[in-house]
Amino acid sequence: MLEQFAARLSDLLEPIAAFFRGLNLPEPIVHWGHPAMMGIVVLVMGSYVAYAGWRGRLATDPEVAAKNWMDHKKLAPLMFLFIALGYTGGVLSLVMQKQPILSSTHFWTGSSALLLLTLNGLFIALSFGKAKSVLRTVHAYVGSAAFVLLLLHGVFGLKLGLSI
Repeated sequence: MLEQFAARLSDLLEPIAAFFRGLNLPEPIVHWGHPAMMGIVVLVMGSYVAYAGWRGRLATDPEVAAKNWMDHKKLAPLMFLFIALGYTGGVLSLVMQKQPILSSTHFWTGSSALLLLTLNGLFIALSFGKAKSVLRTVHAYVGSAAFVLLLLHGVFGLKLGLSI
């Protein structure tokens, strides 16, 4: 059933992939563009977002905490957007290279990380009333888990990239 869904999804994305294939982009860009861009987003932006969130949470100086929370609050939504767009680009890259989708560990770790980040955004959007401190704590740990999962996702992505 999953294979049928993957085949249908590939068929739906094929016209878009064909358009990009028609641009005659150099093969290294098609093959390694997604990993390079997402590596920057996760390693640079993601690590700073995680750092700023924890620094804001653990800082004893209110000014330091406020600055870090503000940085986290400004950058985390952009990081989520870039990861969501990169997720879409990664799937499209596989279709462009005529590779199976939905079958790699890389796909599933990326899907899981995107789900965790989505839930994490909802925790903050819904953090009100008595549950606020609990949801903020859950947010901190789920965000950290998502970041670690994204690092693991990168390892699986490197393995996938070297295998195709």
